[in-house]
Amino acid sequence: MKRSRPEPAWLDHAVFYEVYPQSFYDSNGDGIGDIRGIIEKLDHIASLGCNAIWLNPCFESPFGDAGYDVSDFYKVAPRYGTNEDLYELFRLAHEKGMRVVLDLVAGHTSIEHPWFKASAEERPNRHTNWYIWTSSVWEWAPYPLQQINGYSTRDGNYVTNFFHFQPALNYGFAHPDPDKPWQLPVDHPDVQAVHAELRAIMEFWLDRGADGFRVDMASSLIRNDESKEAIVAFWQEIRGWFDRRFPEAVLIAEWSMPEIAIRAGFHIDFMIHFGTAAYTELFRSETTNDMRPQVERSGHSYFHSEGQGDIRRFLEPFLQHYEATREIGYISIPTGNHDISRLRARRTDAELKVIYAFLLTLPGIPFIYQGDEIGQYNVDGLPSKEGGYVRTGARTPMQWDDSANAGFSTAPAEWLYLPVDPNPSRPTISAQESDPDSLLQAVRSLARLRGEHPALQGAGDFEPVQTGAGGYPFVYRRSRDGKSVLVALNPSGRAVEAAVNNVTPRRLLAGAGARVEERAGAVTLVMDAVSFAIWEEA
Repeated sequence: MKRSRPEPAWLDHAVFYEVYPQSFYDSNGDGIGDIRGIIEKLDHIASLGCNAIWLNPCFESPFGDAGYDVSDFYKVAPRYGTNEDLYELFRLAHEKGMRVVLDLVAGHTSIEHPWFKASAEERPNRHTNWYIWTSSVWEWAPYPLQQINGYSTRDGNYVTNFFHFQPALNYGFAHPDPDKPWQLPVDHPDVQAVHAELRAIMEFWLDRGADGFRVDMASSLIRNDESKEAIVAFWQEIRGWFDRRFPEAVLIAEWSMPEIAIRAGFHIDFMIHFGTAAYTELFRSETTNDMRPQVERSGHSYFHSEGQGDIRRFLEPFLQHYEATREIGYISIPTGNHDISRLRARRTDAELKVIYAFLLTLPGIPFIYQGDEIGQYNVDGLPSKEGGYVRTGARTPMQWDDSANAGFSTAPAEWLYLPVDPNPSRPTISAQESDPDSLLQAVRSLARLRGEHPALQGAGDFEPVQTGAGGYPFVYRRSRDGKSVLVALNPSGRAVEAAVNNVTPRRLLAGAGARVEERAGAVTLVMDAVSFAIWEEA
């Protein structure tokens, strides 16, 4: 597929690994994961076939929201190490052919940030308008803005992005209300100063070796922007600067609306649990799934052994976004992330292998959340930690081996950031390393297959071949430069078969439990329960 926009040379064949640093690996025995711990485990990440890391927030913070409340964008939080540690991570990752992308909370800060403390002062100063404040403590910000009343001696209420301690930075209003002078236009000098500071933060880290940014809540920066044209123009300007100044760096959106986000200049946008129901209908549609219900759901995931899902609930919105973006960017369907309940959710390893066969053969860029490569469980019922609430159970420590604290830390158990999964049968890296049939080995094998076949990589063409009237199996073709690969998936708990036209499966590349039969001159795929197959086509 010809690309109509410049992009980093490494991006098409990238596979990302998301690191939640506080629960990844503790190198110094204080109970909290750190950057030195990531450095020590780089070889594990590389062994998965992952050549890029998305590192969740690591900047200085009071950690009301696990680091998504930054108090200094230019300093690594001491609990994770130092700036020098992060620079070393960049360097060592690069030596291994890997990239490191930082999490950028662009839309708000902590109330502990010096900018906000200055903004909250009664006397006007440089930062007075860096945040959104109403003109009076008696004035209510209109819906959908959320506000905190009477915070300081400043006569006004500040707008918050989510938690009360996350005041919204002021990127302006696309259509300011003339009766509300506090609604500044996007070209106001104070608003432009915030724009410039965001660019300065990016430049600081890119100059020191970062390979780009995943931007938190990327669509929300500009207010009164129903059409999204103002925020699209904002990010297009940033992308133009990236292309000129940092052409090998990547911009990743948390937008979950790829058709808009990629047009806005992002190289990648996630399709996740909001925006459309597509992602939820794949893996997390059951009402028993402990996930924040942000979209309507059918109650039947396609990837579920009950076999009552409908792939069209994913495929129709996905194809809409894919066709709109296929030449200019990439969609990511991740295994999960720190905000979503674990993919494991009552699934067997066999079911998870079918899911990975899907995720690692789709167009776009795969993301694997730490621990999903071994099928870690969500740990339900934990008290909220650092604003996690229902998300807390997806953030428990990595399970490296069967030693104390699952090898995550040498600290006493009571010091740990979160408790390790108490399940005695919890999966571990070390146990799956020695098992050739483990999920870990399957993930490695599928990632390796993706790396060996350009048709399976990000920009290869994608063509649904058989959707079984929405049922099972789901069959599609990936192709590139005259070569094609056929993928067939049956996540249901029953054997299925399908007659498919215009396919020529020749050599089995991966999978088991599927066979090709010739019937009356037509190809029929016969698939066991919970199976997949990937063939090279003639």
